[in-house]
Amino acid sequence: MAQSLSNILLHIVFSTKHRQPFIDEGIERELFKYLATACNTLGCPTHRIGSTEDHIHIACTLGRTIAVSKLIQEIKQDSSQWMKLQGRPYSEFGWQDGYDAFSIGRSQLEDLRVYIARQREHHARESFQDEYRRLLDRYQIDYDERYVWD
Repeated sequence: MAQSLSNILLHIVFSTKHRQPFIDEGIERELFKYLATACNTLGCPTHRIGSTEDHIHIACTLGRTIAVSKLIQEIKQDSSQWMKLQGRPYSEFGWQDGYDAFSIGRSQLEDLRVYIARQREHHARESFQDEYRRLLDRYQIDYDERYVWD
């Protein structure tokens, strides 16, 4: 082939360290912009970013020259440093060590975008733990609860 093509859509989820409620509505818009810029710089355009106080969801296209682990390492590292510079309330900010990255089909993207956009509303009714179990079940991932929570 004369060129390389890729169309891998991702649903990425990760939490704040110790699930601390750092992502308030006052910072989230700027954090989303920062994360979108970081993803785009790495060749991974975002489709939607949403959060609650203690975790974030990102829908993006994986660039053809970067590994999922490298993308997430870069955006977590850069955004963590940025958050710490946003003032005293965020000086202890950090992301958890782990992450989840699920592949989705193009036909699922719009539903995922809506789901991510409604995270705060959604979590008024469902805990993160229940949401996470549902995601693992939906993506048909076997898991042992002893190793899921940090």
